[in-house]
Amino acid sequence: MLPADGRLTHDLLPDDRQPRDECGVFGVFAPGEDVATLTYFGLYALQHRGQESAGIATSNGEKILVYKDMGLVSQVFDEGNLKTLQGHMAVGHTRYSTTGASHWVNAQPTLGPRPDGTIALAHNGNLVNTLELLELLHERQGSAKIGELKQGNTTDTAIVTALLNHDGSLEENLKDLMGRIRGAYCFVLMNEKTLYAARDPQGIRPLVLGRLSNGWVVASETAALDICGASFVREVAPGELIAIDEDGLRCEQVLEPARKSCVFEYVYLSRPDTNLNGRSVNESRIEMGRELAREHPVDADLVIPTPESGTPAAIGYAQESGIPYGQGMVKNAYVGRTFIQPTQTLRQLGIRLKLNPLREVIEGKRLVVIDDSIVRGNTQRAVVRMLREAGASEVHVRISSPPVKWPCYYGIDFADRAQLIANGLDTEEICRSIGADSLGYISYDGMVRATAQQPNQLCSACFTGEYPIPLPAPDSEGRELLGMADKEIQK
Repeated sequence: MLPADGRLTHDLLPDDRQPRDECGVFGVFAPGEDVATLTYFGLYALQHRGQESAGIATSNGEKILVYKDMGLVSQVFDEGNLKTLQGHMAVGHTRYSTTGASHWVNAQPTLGPRPDGTIALAHNGNLVNTLELLELLHERQGSAKIGELKQGNTTDTAIVTALLNHDGSLEENLKDLMGRIRGAYCFVLMNEKTLYAARDPQGIRPLVLGRLSNGWVVASETAALDICGASFVREVAPGELIAIDEDGLRCEQVLEPARKSCVFEYVYLSRPDTNLNGRSVNESRIEMGRELAREHPVDADLVIPTPESGTPAAIGYAQESGIPYGQGMVKNAYVGRTFIQPTQTLRQLGIRLKLNPLREVIEGKRLVVIDDSIVRGNTQRAVVRMLREAGASEVHVRISSPPVKWPCYYGIDFADRAQLIANGLDTEEICRSIGADSLGYISYDGMVRATAQQPNQLCSACFTGEYPIPLPAPDSEGRELLGMADKEIQK
């Protein structure tokens, strides 16, 4: 078990970490099944969406039990603690923090009291009107509740959980709150009797519904349905509320849908074996590679990916260009986040902790190196240097998304705008900065075509600066808004 003392895990390359989604959610209602173990495997399939903490809550119809801790799903749970989580209904969560510090008290699912029992809630997304919700909570429950939050959970999820402790049924409270919340959210929650799922009207983060022989599953991605043997039924619609109990499935379109699905789910966040809005993520990424080859051709001997995120696009680039595809670098699958600080020597080696070149493959070759995005540029700079040291004669970098120029307020942990390399340098300057022989980004239109979605139904704010949900302040050029509620709560 990893320590639950509030200490953050450390990236091996903390100055250029990959963009991360806030979390993955999973819920199951299946009488007669081992729902805790089903949830464990569902969270295992969603581990890429959050590596800081994991939790599972179960209900047997009379009481809710929860177990959560810091660390990966496989580190938090074992057969012993899974056996204690009895019931026919479960909610699970795996977290990466955007707002709210990374420590045990902010792990999910959150538990909260209700006049008629208890609720357990898991959330994927990020709300942009948290201060407004805090004011509503103060009106309803007074300063005592705000004081409790100051001493405990500091997330927008905790505020939503507290707001659901209100007169009337949980279902009516939830529908009312859906109309008040602004931002990206996928909620999976339950009381002792009923499992609920709710999605924001823009549908920014993914949420799907699956069918078991004797029950139902909701999850962030279709890959989580596959691993637990559930058949895909459909998306949870933007603005929809789903309730599942012993009487079956009930669905209500609470809010008018205005779809703006996150395009970065196609670029990087979702697993390649997931389907989004009827489109295979893997096929989208392969097509992005084909578009890259058409838009930015180059004479070269070998196409290689930056593993693993660049692999599908590299395959597509090789297919379209006719340049052979090869594995030029090996990734250490067991390195990514660690509690052990690297020594200065290892810190200087940096990327070699994660990647190592295959000299016999790349020596003397003109390489096309495919990656999904450039954030600050430090990873690409280290990769280019490493490949040259291994004997590459030329290194041409191709990126399967446009330049990232704006932060995300809807649940992706990007850098501040001032730290994004594309805001300070043009493409030629970035190319020189990372030491490549050439650099090409896919066009915005090419990326959108590869998703097979309508442009007006995608959120691409991180590339365009056009935010589909209004932000509560005119200055949207930093991460300040994401931390406002956390700072307010901690005063």
